[in-house]
Amino acid sequence: MFRPSWSGSIRLSLVNVPVKGYTALEAEKERISLNQLHEECHSRIRYKKTCPIHGEVPNDEIVMGYEYGPDQYAIIDLKEIDQLRSARDRAVTIDKFVPPAAIDPIYYSGQTYYLLPDGKQGEKPYAVLQKAMQTEKVVGLAQVVISNREQLVVLRPVGRLLAISVLHYDAAVRPAAAFDDKLTETPVSAQEVKLAKTLIDITLTKDAELDSYRNIYNERMEALVQAKIAGKDVATVKGDDVGPPAINFMEALKASLEAKKPRSPGSKKLGTRMRPKSPGKRRKSG
Repeated sequence: MFRPSWSGSIRLSLVNVPVKGYTALEAEKERISLNQLHEECHSRIRYKKTCPIHGEVPNDEIVMGYEYGPDQYAIIDLKEIDQLRSARDRAVTIDKFVPPAAIDPIYYSGQTYYLLPDGKQGEKPYAVLQKAMQTEKVVGLAQVVISNREQLVVLRPVGRLLAISVLHYDAAVRPAAAFDDKLTETPVSAQEVKLAKTLIDITLTKDAELDSYRNIYNERMEALVQAKIAGKDVATVKGDDVGPPAINFMEALKASLEAKKPRSPGSKKLGTRMRPKSPGKRRKSG
């Protein structure tokens, strides 16, 4: 069973759609994690929460506090923080709609929630909004309080669902222009660009097919762990030798194109232009 990690509503003008949010990320069940051990006896290193007066403290005796002076704290109950939230704080209040391309991927934080209608009364407006956004190919910018923080989010259709993805605020993103002075003006020939575009074109696909990628490093870690448990020697992975950076960029581009297979049988070498056949000469009449 999926458990919601957030509940609130989508708010567009006077329209209010109650929803529940479910995290889009699966727990990394297969992730290989290593523990810190004492080298001498291989005992695991422990981290304890301690008080300088009473020693180790259990979790149920730990409270939260704000330091307003040296060693002076205002004790804050998390329930009191929750009471500060209004219904508006829990609402994904859409400020504007924009094309998806208007948001640079650098702003995406990687945290996404799938939204589902909360109750019968939310099903109709949810479906209408999802369909309208999908048809118009737009996403909505909004703000909402999640995990005690006001987050900037983008509301977008994903399949038949609506989802919100948390964005970084603009002030938190370092602009690319900050590195402009570290680049030198490098002359680029039209032929070099043309060859690079050809290499891009022959590897271009419409679907990213992300499901075809897997965590190879994790698989190797699993093999390493199993080999250690079995007392076997660990085999060194021999990968492709990428070699040093190409000194002659044009030659590297040509070699890359030659290494690619032709798109259709009987086609000429990649990177060479297919010249149209010239029409035969006509006889002059008379």
